[in-house]
Amino acid sequence: MTSESRHVPVMLQRCLDLLAPALERPGAVVVDCTLGLGGHSEALLTRFPEARLIALDRDKEALRLSGERLARFGDRATLVHAIYADLAEVLDGLGTPTVQGILFDLGVSSMQLDEADRGFAYAQDAPLDMRMDQTTGMSAAEVLNTYPPGELVRILRQYGEEKQAKRIVSAVVREREKEPFTNSARLVELIRDALPQAAKRTGGNPAKRTFQALRIEVNGELSGLERAIPAAVERLAVGGRIAVLSYHSLEDRLVKQVFAAGAANTAPPGLPVVPEKYQPKLKLLTRGAELPTEEEIAENRRAAPARCRGVERIRAEHL
Repeated sequence: MTSESRHVPVMLQRCLDLLAPALERPGAVVVDCTLGLGGHSEALLTRFPEARLIALDRDKEALRLSGERLARFGDRATLVHAIYADLAEVLDGLGTPTVQGILFDLGVSSMQLDEADRGFAYAQDAPLDMRMDQTTGMSAAEVLNTYPPGELVRILRQYGEEKQAKRIVSAVVREREKEPFTNSARLVELIRDALPQAAKRTGGNPAKRTFQALRIEVNGELSGLERAIPAAVERLAVGGRIAVLSYHSLEDRLVKQVFAAGAANTAPPGLPVVPEKYQPKLKLLTRGAELPTEEEIAENRRAAPARCRGVERIRAEHL
């Protein structure tokens, strides 16, 4: 399959519209922090013909496929093998201190979900890998087989919001002593057997939360996002804009907190006139988190959990 046929970009039109006022200026630079299969990037380069793109991805296969897809844009597109947590270092290395637009499409990509041997999908048996960059780091199997029980419980509760974390981990520890975990089907079956009947009747596949938690842990997604969103705000030129698509409450909460802090007046109470250094540096472009339309969800079921937030940089740092 080609990258085009495999990937329907989520909330594409809304992202383009949010970024448009910043990217219609001559010489604008936009960063796609989560290139994936290149759907958003292709649309950005097409709609804003004078803009230049810098695109990051930790997955080398995604970079290869997107490179083919974006080849027709020539040197307008610069693709970098990097995680979004390293946004500042990437921009420094390219001699680009500030940019006009930044897009994050968080979570797991369509390609990673669709390729069974990556181990992201709980609906089909596969090696328990889940690394977005398969050249580095621990796999999900290694996490399951080696982490202390208390740490596994913390991960499932914190990253998966799994209320039955203790039950699941007790079963995992008992089973891994018999034989280490290697494949997803065994884990899915274990989770089904460990959960009480009431817990299996709500929220879709009962393995969903555990798989989400393992993926976030394996890839350091939230710790990376904690670095990346503030870095994006700092590297945004005045008048520049950020759009973020998140897919679960932990991501969205983190984005919301950074954006709300940037849009707040930080002056001590009681000042008759607020000095510029206390004025907000961001303006919120979305009222809360915007959701995909019913039509979009019907076309692309993976858009269903998406939440979109946008901000504009309205003030430079006070020196």
